[in-house]
Amino acid sequence: MAQVKSGTTYEDIHHAALRLIGKVQRTPILESSLLNRWFGHRILFKAECLQPTGAFKLRGATNFIAALQESGQIPKHIVANSSGNHAQAVAYAASKAGIPVTIYATETISPVKAAATQAYGAELKLFPTRVEADRAVADAAEDKDTVWIPPFNHPLIIAGQGTAAMEALQDHPDVNAIFAPCGGGGLLGGTLLATRELAPEALVIGAEPQLANDASRSLQSGRIESLPGPVSTLADGAATPSVGEHTFPLLQELDDFYEVNEQQIAYWTQWLQHLLKIHVEPTSAMSMAAVAAWAVNTPPGQTAMVLLTGGNISQSTMSKIWHTDYLLQPPTII
Repeated sequence: MAQVKSGTTYEDIHHAALRLIGKVQRTPILESSLLNRWFGHRILFKAECLQPTGAFKLRGATNFIAALQESGQIPKHIVANSSGNHAQAVAYAASKAGIPVTIYATETISPVKAAATQAYGAELKLFPTRVEADRAVADAAEDKDTVWIPPFNHPLIIAGQGTAAMEALQDHPDVNAIFAPCGGGGLLGGTLLATRELAPEALVIGAEPQLANDASRSLQSGRIESLPGPVSTLADGAATPSVGEHTFPLLQELDDFYEVNEQQIAYWTQWLQHLLKIHVEPTSAMSMAAVAAWAVNTPPGQTAMVLLTGGNISQSTMSKIWHTDYLLQPPTII
């Protein structure tokens, strides 16, 4: 059984997958023949941007609430803290379960994500900083009739997010490497567990913004490091202050990890939207910088799986992404 120090196992992912049947989409695998030819490898994309809420976060939130229902512990109120995609996921899943929900977020939350969260029926409370939002949600969770669904640092969240990689590897078990972005590490941790069970020879590789490199610094130091303060990166879904005690042990088992600069994030967001003809968030596209580095150091003809985590982008972020047109020349892998 694939188990690492966090205590979460592949069996937890298997149970999560059963809970998610009929509640989340089994998203398709996409590819670009042009990109494959340029790279000399087959690059597959698990399109989690096609979930009802536009991101993989629906898996963890739905698994958490379904597990509460399964155990007969249905709360009167749910609270969550999030920069956007987790907020939408919790709001959506809670509305399906008929449970009132309040989301605590910063004032810098993407307007499109904030609007969607409220459209799903959630009350949205905004704070100047992430620390203040996190403190407020912790205080709200003290109520005995309230359950707090964290964005990444919980076994049920890790297991739910791990179902994305599980599905991808069930559809394509012969991959040589699988790539995912890292915010708090829930998706990447679940991906590691699923991959070690279903494709144990495959590499598991993460990526995060260079401007929000707390996970990278944590892996280098061997202990959880936090960002010194708020950061501004195109990959806003990966701008978490730090990884958690449940996710960090999983991240320590990764085969490789990359920091990605803002130009690379914009570059690959443009190219993936152009080649795959879908809406891709910068956080999703960020992993392609890691794929490119892997590709140049790997004998040709191998297969990579990329988890495209979301597709929710505000107008202001889109403007920044397209400030420079990177589509004038074919993609470079160096």
